Amino acid sequence: MATIPLAGQAQSASPLRLYVLAIVIAVVAEALGPLAIPLGIGKVVLLPMIWALLIGLALGIWQQRLPAATRVDLPTQFLASAVLQPALLIFIAKLGLLVGGALPKLAEAGWGLLLQEFGNLFGCVLLGMPVALLLGIKREAVGATFSIGREPGLAIIGEKFGMDSPEGRGVLAEYVTGTLIGAIFISIFAGFVTSLNLFHPLALAMGAGVGSGSMTAAAVGAIAAQQTPEVAKDVAAFAAASNLIATTVGTYMTLFISLPFAVWAYRVLEPVLGRGRDRGDKGAIQLTETEKQAAGMIVPDLKWLERLLAWCVVGFMVLLGNRVGFGVPILEALPGVALMVGAVVIGDLIYRGLGRKIPAVCWVSLVAMGMTFPGFPLASTIAELTGKVSFLALITPMLTFAGLSLAKDLPAFRRLGWRIVVVSLLANAGVFLGAAFIAQFFVHTL
Repeated sequence: MATIPLAGQAQSASPLRLYVLAIVIAVVAEALGPLAIPLGIGKVVLLPMIWALLIGLALGIWQQRLPAATRVDLPTQFLASAVLQPALLIFIAKLGLLVGGALPKLAEAGWGLLLQEFGNLFGCVLLGMPVALLLGIKREAVGATFSIGREPGLAIIGEKFGMDSPEGRGVLAEYVTGTLIGAIFISIFAGFVTSLNLFHPLALAMGAGVGSGSMTAAAVGAIAAQQTPEVAKDVAAFAAASNLIATTVGTYMTLFISLPFAVWAYRVLEPVLGRGRDRGDKGAIQLTETEKQAAGMIVPDLKWLERLLAWCVVGFMVLLGNRVGFGVPILEALPGVALMVGAVVIGDLIYRGLGRKIPAVCWVSLVAMGMTFPGFPLASTIAELTGKVSFLALITPMLTFAGLSLAKDLPAFRRLGWRIVVVSLLANAGVFLGAAFIAQFFVHTL
């Protein structure tokens, strides 16, 4: 499969060992089930996806103390990170299938779906920037709070300021924080906010579409776990539509609206809230080149047949999780999983055939939406078959590979300091709350 170049050496990871570990972890996580923890007026629900992520992370951290068969060394962590990208497309396909059948209801949302994206744009700055300045963070605050700092954010800051600038170090800090604990944090936070019953479930769903596949999956799972099965389907559909907007139009809005707003907010608020003198590059976050690579900036690109194998393995994990966690026989759910994998394969082929100019997630979403669009002759049959696969069963495999890939980022994470981590988490919370707050004004019409 893949040979992973690292620090100038060619080290290979065993795909078979990775996949076996991932299957075992996902099954164990589903068997453990959800755990509800009362917390004041609300509650936190730890779902199987969180157990899967934590188990994978623990195997990477304690690799030196474990038997060779269960050792998740650095090449294996990089391979897990590479597998995570195509694996997420199966979850996107499931969401697309739900969106296709819910298009009439989504059309009723109208401006709500579009305008909630402004909550994504401004929420992170409004919640994160003041705290960053009060904690004494300087220009790093711009990079850390203008977005949730996924790959498009890295590219935008790299182009505008350079990755060695304070802004570059800030967005890198946000990237590493989100990679390591973003899914855990947003799952717990979204679940807690849901338990307060302050927002309509569909408003929370729109807030969950933050533009990150793993974080959207985690947030959707936490919100849907507290809804009826019918409402849970609507939650997934609205989150998918919101996430599609965030990953397409939202990228341009981030460049032309959110980043200028963050720069303006820093210029206005720093003289008022800033603590200490501007240190420039002295004392700012410094990461070595190796740590930047370990933070996920360089991940091997799987060949197409390797991606196909990854989709098949993830599909098998979904079948097992659906059986263990939700009691659906494997043979009964197999046609639905096969349809999802088929949508991913078609979408990925279109993506590659058209020169990779539009993200694969968009093509997979469109293909899946078309399969359940009310005008498609087989829409009801496809919806029935894929409806036997719980989307919660799809999330656990995603976060299994995320957990198996995380230990490589810990050295950089330790050097970021607690202040930038607090700011990063507040930015993530702001994106979710900002979008949900705006969407709340529109869901009464649905």
